[in-house]
This record gives sequence, C-alpha cells and structure tokens, in this order.
Amino acid sequence: MIQRRTFLKNIGSAVLGYAFSSSLWPDWEVAPYKITILHTNDTHSRIDPFPDSAGKLAGKGGAAARAEFIARIRREEDEVLLLDSGDIWQGTPYFNKYDGQLEFDLMSEMKYDAATLGNHDFDLGIKGLVKQWDRAHFPFICSNYDFSDTALAGKTKEYEIFQRGDLRIGILGLGVQLDGLVPSHLFKGVRYRDPLATAQKQSHWLKKERNCDFVIVLSHLGYQYDSQTVSDRYIAAQTKDIDLILGGHTHTFLERLQTVKNIKGRPVGINQVGYGGAMVGRIDLHFSADKKKNHPVCQNCWV
Repeated sequence: MIQRRTFLKNIGSAVLGYAFSSSLWPDWEVAPYKITILHTNDTHSRIDPFPDSAGKLAGKGGAAARAEFIARIRREEDEVLLLDSGDIWQGTPYFNKYDGQLEFDLMSEMKYDAATLGNHDFDLGIKGLVKQWDRAHFPFICSNYDFSDTALAGKTKEYEIFQRGDLRIGILGLGVQLDGLVPSHLFKGVRYRDPLATAQKQSHWLKKERNCDFVIVLSHLGYQYDSQTVSDRYIAAQTKDIDLILGGHTHTFLERLQTVKNIKGRPVGINQVGYGGAMVGRIDLHFSADKKKNHPVCQNCWV
C-alpha cells in the first residue's frame, strides 16, 4: 500500500487508450465555444491500479494514473469540468483503514468540480460522511435527497451552475433509492424525492430560469434495467431540458456516448465508465455561435 504523504509526489504516467469517439451531429462544423467534461463513477476506493488477477482490468486505473491524465487534459484545454457520479467509497482496504478520508483528499488534490453521492457513500452512515465532509473541497450535488432532518442539512446542494468562459453549465444530481440497499439506520432522516419529478423540475428551472446553455445530470440511478426501475435511459426519455446524463451505480462500461430521444424528440447523451477508475470519460462539447446547438464528441479513456 502506498504512503499517503508521498503519494502525490510519485504520480506516474497514465497509460491511455481511446476506446471510441462518437458524435451526435456528425455534420458539425468548427464551433466558437468549447468545453471539455471529464467524469468518473463508482471508483470504489480504488487507489492503486487493479491487480494482475483482475483480467482485462489488470494494471489499469489507480489514482496516480487518473491524476496525471486529468492534469494533461487541463494543460491542453482551456475550459474543463471534472465530475463524479458517486460510490466514491468502499471496495479496498484503504476505505477500511482511513474511513474515506484518503478518497476525498485525493479528489480534492485532483480538483474535482462536483460530485453526487452513491449508495456506498453512506456505508459509514451520516456521521461518517459528516466526519470527512471538510476533506472534500468540492460540492456534492444531491437534488432528490432531502437532508433537512440530518447532520448533513445545508451541506449539499440541489444544483450548481458553472461558468466556463461564455458558457453556463447547470448540474443537478440524482441518487438511487437507499431503502433496500443501505441499512436504514445509516441514512435515518433522509427523505427521498421522486427522481423523475425532481429531474423535470430542476432541469427546466436551470435551462429556462437560470439561462444555462447546457444541463448535466450526475446520476447514481443506473444505466438501464429489465424492470420498471428508474434509470438514466428512462430519465432521458421522460424529460425535455436535460442535455447529458453522466451515470453510475450499474458499473456499465460504455464504448461510446449513448443517445435517447427526449419527449421533444431531441437527443440526450448518456455516458458511464464502468468502475474502479479504470476509465475516465471525456466529452468535448462544441457550441454554435448562438449556443443554441451543441456537438459532443466522446472518448472513454483507459487509464
């Protein structure tokens, strides 16, 4: 196991492999506005690379490679947003040893802009989250968890708006139903709001009232299910003001940006990059001069 104090001094080079590049509008011309979105999900306390016994994931991932990859993209691009879709905690001895502090410290060093909470981020209960909360130097956006009656009251945000150059990017967060996934005493007092109703209301407000050029959902609902369980694809199809969903929970390795038509027949992008930090999603968004049209190009990168 690495030493915490020297970890960031020993960042190695990332091994990068571009899995696929995809576009929703292939006839797009060069655009005047661009923002690069980097995102992770379900990193599950994977601080070191995957071991040799991990099959196709052997040697991949690890916080050092991820940090180097992120730093390189920031050197190359003017406007970058770094986001996470939850389940930061649980999965390796680092979590058991440091109770989540190391994960938040490293994400803060990497300068994440925002994250949402996954079900495993409640594994130490509300008290465990509060204990480490100040280690996270970025906001947690949780639109459909009401923490008013808990020690997390006032600590999370229902939305966030990021100004990147001339672009306004609105972000909301949707969490999975904790009942049945997490012991009830660990999330006592948390009220769960319907994710679809929350998504409809919050995205409309961000787009129409706050004049956001692009609306992103950080989702820990899961990509899709055979049952009627609410998923990323379901949310995309049943709303009208969401542009992109960055998902988690189902550990889905997507080769390319997926699209679903919303209730107005417009494409909504959906992406998810597996688990354990083996991949980092990269989406380059190009906007027209009036910012009414956008062109996403997705590269899911092994690190």
